[in-house]
Amino acid sequence: MTDTMARVASETDMTFEFPQQLFIDGAWTDAAAGDRFDVTNPATGAVLAQIADGRRDDARRALDVAVATQQAWADTPPRERSEILRRAYELILEHADELAMLITLEMGKPLADARGEVSYGAEFFRWFAEEAVRVGGDHTLSGDGKTRIIVTREPVGPCVVVTPWNFPLAMGTRKIGPALAAGCTVVFKPAEQTPLTALYLAHILSLAGLPDGVVNVVTTTTPAEVVGYWLDSGQARKLSFTGSTEVGRILLAQASKHVMRTSMELGGNAPFIVCSDADIDTAVEGAITAKMRNMGEACTAANRLYVHADVVEEFTRRFAERMAALRLGPGWEDGVQVGPLIDADALRKVESLVRDAVERGARVATGGESPSEGLLYPPTVLADVSPDCELASTEIFGPVAPVFTFTDDDEAVRRANDTEWGLVAYIFTRDIDRAFRLAGRLEVGMVGINTGLVSNPAGPFGGVKSSGIGREGGRWGIDEYLEYKYLAIPRR
Repeated sequence: MTDTMARVASETDMTFEFPQQLFIDGAWTDAAAGDRFDVTNPATGAVLAQIADGRRDDARRALDVAVATQQAWADTPPRERSEILRRAYELILEHADELAMLITLEMGKPLADARGEVSYGAEFFRWFAEEAVRVGGDHTLSGDGKTRIIVTREPVGPCVVVTPWNFPLAMGTRKIGPALAAGCTVVFKPAEQTPLTALYLAHILSLAGLPDGVVNVVTTTTPAEVVGYWLDSGQARKLSFTGSTEVGRILLAQASKHVMRTSMELGGNAPFIVCSDADIDTAVEGAITAKMRNMGEACTAANRLYVHADVVEEFTRRFAERMAALRLGPGWEDGVQVGPLIDADALRKVESLVRDAVERGARVATGGESPSEGLLYPPTVLADVSPDCELASTEIFGPVAPVFTFTDDDEAVRRANDTEWGLVAYIFTRDIDRAFRLAGRLEVGMVGINTGLVSNPAGPFGGVKSSGIGREGGRWGIDEYLEYKYLAIPRR
């Protein structure tokens, strides 16, 4: 793969190699300054690898290459771009075991969840392989019949892609897939906590035949320096970012200098509404899915569970029983369903939020106390939660589920919408008319009806309000990487 490889940690039975360097112009290279940084395993604290720590000079090299390669990649036939993405999809599946283990080791999620992410992430390459050959335009006449109006769609240009740590493969493929399908080159900055999966993805793209310079990866512990250079350069034409709303606002301000196209998938504070007529079995299973995917470290995680007063006692009891039965431990061990949180700051945040809720009168139905060592936190259900506690207005990003009570649909909608975020909501009811009525009133970009899972490569993922701008996935996802051009031709 490269001359300087790292191997997986000794905690597992697998042995395979993965890159440790920057990926620029189709080559693995050290950072210009020679700096490196540690990537650690959150389950053990052990160092997995020391990888290249890019800086401004590396950012410049990567972007210069992406700019120089842009026209040639845009001119590449759509079918050729499609076939490269299709080969990359197949290679991801061929290397699924290695990728899943890397995700588990550097991010912490259980291996079963990591395998699910690999399948999910691969699907974006297959989907956009199909979209690459379907980019169309339009032809019509002006109202007076004197002008032919031809509309074409062209790649927006070099793209800056910045991804978070919680889905280190899928967030990359969800952005890179449509960019490549549209004919855009990419400079890619993965999260510093989870760069190994991103580097392995670059390796797979190279194996798939992607031309040199089309995708360039700069790993770094100084993202403001690297991404700041890309945004200030005036050469990049598009920014796609997934992360916190706080950082998103900063990047939007920087992108405004050159009026860059932006896609922002930011924070969430998802309401999970259980109506009085809900099937409780379905609602409990939906809550497990919506809350515990990725240990709750997901923007789509159910953050506020609003349960009708008529069923709140039964729902809370059964939900707490299911949560208590989940097994904690290192993600690679058999049967583990809940891995460690990403770092000590995440653990402290969860502990503080639970402590605040309990001090304000919440009752711990299960969990509520972290082990004495490590970054594990038990699945926790809180009942009788006050609407004034910090949990009600903060993105938890952990395995904690606060249960609030409501008495009518108007109250549920009002409280669900009482947040700056609007990414996703969940509704559980047997009444389809009620489901559509509530969905229409909720200020979110996505609604799960009797399901705790909305993420799907075929759907337009994204939110409203402070949860972001634009959509990723489905036939809509490629639009974020295309510009319209209008040709006016006199009709003779």
